[in-house]
Amino acid sequence: MKKESSIRVILLCGLVLSFVFSLYAEVKLPAIIGDNMVIQQGIKARIWGWAEPGEPISVTMTGQSAQAVTNAKGQWEVQLGPFTAGGPYDMVIIGKNQIVLKNVLVGEVWIGSGQSNMEWQLQNSANGAAEVANANYPQIRLFTVTRATSLKPLNDVVGRWLVCTPEVVGTFSAIAYFFGRELHQNLKVPVGLIHSSWGGTPAEAWTSRETLASDPELSPMLDSLEQVLKNLPTALSKYQKLRAEWEAQNLLQDPGNKGLELGYARVDYAAPDWQTMKLPCLWEPTGLRIDGAVWFRKELKIPKTWVGKDLQLKLGPIDDVDNTYFNGVQVGQIGNDTPNYWMAHREYTIPGSLVRAGRNVIAVRVFDFSGDGGFTGLPTDMSLTLPGSEPIPLAGEWLYKVELAAEPIQVNYSTAPAMPLGAGNPNSPTVLYNAMIAPITKYTLRGAIWYQGESNADRARQYQKLFPLMIHNWRTAWGEGDFPFLYVQLANYMARKSEPGESQWAELREAQLITLKEPATGMAVIIDIGEANNIHPKNKQDVGHRLALWALAKTYNQNIEFSGPLYESFAVEGNQIRVRFAHAAGLCTGDNGPIKGFAIAGSDGKFVWAEVRIENNEVIVWNDAVTHPVAVRYAWADNPEANLYNAAGLPASPFRTDIQP
Repeated sequence: MKKESSIRVILLCGLVLSFVFSLYAEVKLPAIIGDNMVIQQGIKARIWGWAEPGEPISVTMTGQSAQAVTNAKGQWEVQLGPFTAGGPYDMVIIGKNQIVLKNVLVGEVWIGSGQSNMEWQLQNSANGAAEVANANYPQIRLFTVTRATSLKPLNDVVGRWLVCTPEVVGTFSAIAYFFGRELHQNLKVPVGLIHSSWGGTPAEAWTSRETLASDPELSPMLDSLEQVLKNLPTALSKYQKLRAEWEAQNLLQDPGNKGLELGYARVDYAAPDWQTMKLPCLWEPTGLRIDGAVWFRKELKIPKTWVGKDLQLKLGPIDDVDNTYFNGVQVGQIGNDTPNYWMAHREYTIPGSLVRAGRNVIAVRVFDFSGDGGFTGLPTDMSLTLPGSEPIPLAGEWLYKVELAAEPIQVNYSTAPAMPLGAGNPNSPTVLYNAMIAPITKYTLRGAIWYQGESNADRARQYQKLFPLMIHNWRTAWGEGDFPFLYVQLANYMARKSEPGESQWAELREAQLITLKEPATGMAVIIDIGEANNIHPKNKQDVGHRLALWALAKTYNQNIEFSGPLYESFAVEGNQIRVRFAHAAGLCTGDNGPIKGFAIAGSDGKFVWAEVRIENNEVIVWNDAVTHPVAVRYAWADNPEANLYNAAGLPASPFRTDIQP
């Protein structure tokens, strides 16, 4: 019996291995290696993929070739180059099959990551429509990593390289685009931008398990995750109940689908008074500032060869919920009973019985409970496909009609019940690193830009350790040494206080300032362009520009000023304190008025507003009521009134001279 059991196990293992190897019978490439990609100039580029074990692989571009043989797991990797900037080229990968990648460029490659301000779309930034219309840069290429989570590192992502045109750039990261555009215009070389971010997420989600486990202060995050995973079904059930109760009390409720009764989904409906909207987009920036229900319709002709066959309809993520119809019949819907429903990708099967020759109609009812509403994906997320055939793109003009318009609700989402940690929660430690960073760490690049910190503001002291460790983690994973890591200090936000006080956001900015001690880091200060009532300030142009200044000066060795004044030291001189800065040439106020934002304290630790004057590019601070000053703070508030700049027009970073435990 034991022998027969052993034989069965061996046969089963053989079948499993045969199945695994059959997946790689032909050469397969990761999503990040494809048509339209940009290869980093001046460094050997890593090209990798999968094939049958033992299969010889050859990769060739511009006369250079490299060979490899796949290992026992079906993995292969070569290094090609280095190349000088140029293109377009074809790259040919040959194994048992041949793949030809088209329109490949060589230039500068950067990754942009973080939370919602990095994710913020170009079309929703200041002057968004004009910026999109003018974004015709065939030598800038865009790759957006589709949102995903995983408790273990994955080997691939979902996404593809796109040529930067007005048709596709609107949903791309505004900051990454403005940063890349400035590099392209200054360096005169192609630029590849990889965008991998997720709104509302903390830094630990973008950090590997090994990194968190290596530090006694951070490893308890993993312990907490393990405890939750042991009881996840119970925790999820409790969360869903609490979330439903919270939504019923705080969000706009759907009174019912009246548009269906009025025929909005029918093929023969004329839609006489409907307007047009270019999808994908959020409807608020188009001027439709409502919560409620909006219908969208699109007519299309289908090839005769598709008639009667099952089709795949993809609409990308929809904020918040949808009912989707094909020729008057509902083919799919995602409601608020689905986890993360507002960001779930809509992919529905169209039964062949509904697919007819000639005129066909897709209709989508979108209901928005609060905040932004609409289609939030990429143009490439929207398509109708017969598997194995070229898809019909669905991005572009759709008809729309408002079914229910309600005044926008201001919702305090901080009062919502927290989703339990786990694979489905993007705030969980490691899950975004595993799914959205680890799979692309072989892709050779120049550096990274980062905008994040809002979700860690209540743990600023911990961030002083976590953020540098995350940077080190990424650099180790890429294996390119200390590549440039440029980041954005938090903007001014929330109500302005009339008196000096404490601030979690100021402490987080301090943690970011301290991180400049790490090699090859840079920090864009934007304490002057935030919005009191908007955690997503729309001026993304200056953010991209200030990041680009650091890159142009420190990475590309251009002789330009790249930073605003950064605190260096202070000295007590009688009843005054003298403050010295780096990058202080031409120290001035941005509005030519008196200097604002400085506070001074004596030994009692009570800060009061200070008088200030500039002297030899240094700042003298005093208050006649403080005879023995010991400390100075500048712009130390959530939303400070601060106006200190240098001659280059770059703002000074907030700082404090007193270090609190």
